[in-house]
Amino acid sequence: MRVEVLGGLERRRRWSQDDKARIVEETLVPGAKVTEVARRNGVAASLVFTWRRQARTSEQVAPSFTPVQIAAVAASAEETAKLLPTVDGRVRSAAAARTGLIEIDLGNRRCIRVDAHVDPEALARVLDVLGRR
Repeated sequence: MRVEVLGGLERRRRWSQDDKARIVEETLVPGAKVTEVARRNGVAASLVFTWRRQARTSEQVAPSFTPVQIAAVAASAEETAKLLPTVDGRVRSAAAARTGLIEIDLGNRRCIRVDAHVDPEALARVLDVLGRR
């Protein structure tokens, strides 16, 4: 019969970010098995899965630029002749109605289109409500 006596406080092992990244990268190689990589590095497989999930979410949170397209408004004589009524009863041309059109893509098939005459406070309230959903 074998008896092992552990002295002192047992402490958790601390993994550096470089070590975590190296181990996660090993699991991303085609044909690699997480359990084998974990065993080879002396880590629990569940911990490696946690590091992989954290790596995926940290990549998605990183800020990035959004592509913007500025479309030229080419108004023909027919479009200019068309008149659109506005809310306050005044009339403006189709070309004038398209001036300053802003399209905000919120993702998940949600899109908001506003023109240059939008009330900033109202737009802020709408975006705030949609941002919480």
